[in-house]
Amino acid sequence: MGTPSSYFPSIEAKYGQPIEHWFKLLQGMKGMKHMDMVGVLKNEHAMGHGHANALVAHHLAAGKPAKA
Repeated sequence: MGTPSSYFPSIEAKYGQPIEHWFKLLQGMKGMKHMDMVGVLKNEHAMGHGHANALVAHHLAAGKPAKA
């Protein structure tokens, strides 16, 4: 399995939106659990599980402070 960002080109091609569109959407889900965010992408935007999981994983990892 590749890194979450390795899925970005295929996500953009398949769903017709830039990655930033999905990150803005995920920002509006602040406080939700990982799988709940994945569920929104799958149920409300007809996204496949792998793509939804990759976006959420990358989004959540980007929001965590760097480890010293």
